[in-house]
Amino acid sequence: MFDIEEELKKLPAKPGVYLMHDEKDAIIYVGKAISLKNRVRQYFQSSRNKGVKIEQMVTHIARFEYIITDSELEALVLECNLIKEHRPKYNTMLMDDKTYPYIKVTVNEEYPRVLITRQLKKDKGKYYGPFTSAGAVKDTTDLIHKLYQIRTCSRNLPRDVGKDRPCLNYHIKQCAAPCQGYISKEEYGKNVGKALDFLNGNYGPLLKELEEKMKAASDAMEFEKAIEYRELLNSVRKVAQKQKITHSDMEDKDIIALASDGEDAVVQVFFVRDGRLIGRDHFYLRISEGEQTGEILNSFLKQFYAGTPYIPRELMIEEEVEDRELIEQWLTARKGHRVYLRVPKIGTKEKLVELAKKNAALVLSQDREKIKREEGRTIGAMKEIAGLLGLSGISRVEAFDISNTNGFESVGSMVVYEKGKPKRSDYRKFRIRWVKGPDDYASMYEVLTRRFLHGLEEGKELKEKQLSGELGSFTKFPDLLMMDGGQGQVNIALKVLEELGLSIPVCGMVKDDNHRTRGLYFNNEELPIDRNSEGFRLITRIQDEAHRFAIEYHRSLRSKEQVHSVLDDIEGIGPSRRKALMKRFQSLDAIREADVETLAAVPSMNRGAAEKVYAFFH
Repeated sequence: MFDIEEELKKLPAKPGVYLMHDEKDAIIYVGKAISLKNRVRQYFQSSRNKGVKIEQMVTHIARFEYIITDSELEALVLECNLIKEHRPKYNTMLMDDKTYPYIKVTVNEEYPRVLITRQLKKDKGKYYGPFTSAGAVKDTTDLIHKLYQIRTCSRNLPRDVGKDRPCLNYHIKQCAAPCQGYISKEEYGKNVGKALDFLNGNYGPLLKELEEKMKAASDAMEFEKAIEYRELLNSVRKVAQKQKITHSDMEDKDIIALASDGEDAVVQVFFVRDGRLIGRDHFYLRISEGEQTGEILNSFLKQFYAGTPYIPRELMIEEEVEDRELIEQWLTARKGHRVYLRVPKIGTKEKLVELAKKNAALVLSQDREKIKREEGRTIGAMKEIAGLLGLSGISRVEAFDISNTNGFESVGSMVVYEKGKPKRSDYRKFRIRWVKGPDDYASMYEVLTRRFLHGLEEGKELKEKQLSGELGSFTKFPDLLMMDGGQGQVNIALKVLEELGLSIPVCGMVKDDNHRTRGLYFNNEELPIDRNSEGFRLITRIQDEAHRFAIEYHRSLRSKEQVHSVLDDIEGIGPSRRKALMKRFQSLDAIREADVETLAAVPSMNRGAAEKVYAFFH
């Protein structure tokens, strides 16, 4: 039994991170402290004015744990990682997890390329961005390839010059084919230089050049060429118009401001690079009643810049934040150069922050109804399902399905929905190993057993993995299991859970004669559901997604080459042994049924390899 009063006495006066757990052992809050002893005690002191959110959170704390660090900076980094991993209920949460495209010029190569990437690496390449529109980035790179004929291939040049034929890009005049030696290194370098000028916003010389070529082609009555130059000219003007000068200092900065209404908050970010506004984006945050602008900004800065690969020199914010110096120190360490958080009071910068704030307020007012509709489709629908089943606190749902063609390569799928939305990073595929032939019940028994056994094994090392910030993908168990079937599938799931000593509610999605969901099977009873409700629509989406994911995986295994790849999973079975086994047995089922002696008699096999094959299937 966890005694809070006793555990408070044991807290060390050291920096670190603390994690609050509720009665279900879910992490509901993560915080950092320069002194764990002083900070954690404050939550349980009745005399302190803690605010509505903290007052409510404290009533749900069943236990807490902590991780000590060497410094407050280390605690901040760990806090960011744990919040992102666990998404605790009472932390101010950044709802979007976006990545942005960049344009990369591989200037470190002898024949540089112009590419689109979503990762910044310390590889001496030159990066432009981030951009908020992937379409605009593609248009820009396509234009660069048309104008300057820069390669996109990954050939090692000049080593591979002349080894292969030129690709399609050469034939459609979007590459000068340096791979064939059709352009000298010096001339190619000049084209790359022009592309860099273009990406730096120096459009004047290019516009003048294209206008002259268009006029010359028109005067020579080469109208097709003239039209081609005109289209290029219009494309360059379109790109140039998007690059608006925002400040004359030519610095990289992000302009950040927010708007909130007590329940929802929207943060607007303007991305300024080399003095140009290259894009903007907004982010929704889940906040609690009474949270102030500074608190919300403090949480946003830590969560957003923990995930974004590029950090500008300056962050312009509308109000001071509690951890300003610490965040500056952290971002400076990440960037490798000094980073400043500034609160501009006068001039152009202050007006830019004000403009960002107005845009955030506009998004909040326009999207409020959209947000509520989306909540109805997701969180609201989940609440409907929980109400129908008489359950509470359902956040994570896992659904399973089996797919096979007459027992050939049976597979299982696991899809995960959290708060009514698919969490695709937690989807899992299972190749059926223990079951012969088309037996959906036995296959489902295998899939569920493997899923929860894996989770239990990962759970044994939870403490150790939590300290390193690496939690296993199966460790988090669902609040509800949804089976793609009625009583039979539900009973299989209940049998697995009972054998493993787990208590998780299980319901079945019951279908009518036309294979449409008509209700839920729960606690030996079929519960009808309103077909026009958001809950019903969510159940249908979950069922369709589980089915789609299983079918998709099954299709990927149907070809003979891919079926052979099952054997590649076995240690010691290379291409020659794989071919020998398939030639002798013709099918995986035949290999599965063979004993060790029969397997060892196959040419190129030995007893050790045969035992490994037998163990794999049994």
